Amino acid sequence: MGLIWEISLAEFLFVTGVLGGGAAWMAGRAIATSWEPAWKAALWMLPLAGAVRFIHYALFSGSLLTAQFFLVDLAILVVLALAGHRTRMAAQMTRQYDWIFERAGPFGWRKKSGA
Repeated sequence: MGLIWEISLAEFLFVTGVLGGGAAWMAGRAIATSWEPAWKAALWMLPLAGAVRFIHYALFSGSLLTAQFFLVDLAILVVLALAGHRTRMAAQMTRQYDWIFERAGPFGWRKKSGA
């Protein structure tokens, strides 16, 4: 039993990382596709963190209503949702406004030198 995971590291990585993290990444990208702000992606991670806690509880006999593990799951999901949001926004900005902006890594964009 650890401070971050309850039962085993593999269970934590699978449920929170793969299942919840994948859903968070895709949700962040979907919210960015409609040009919504990043705080909405973070806000939508509250019910997703509850669903991840329920999966821990239902499938692996974890605790359902533990604030510590809920906050850990929530923090990981928010980080992944914001990363997905930012990568999609960078792609959209450079694709839609390609005469002004160019890619500056996976998370950013910058003004073109001639713009």
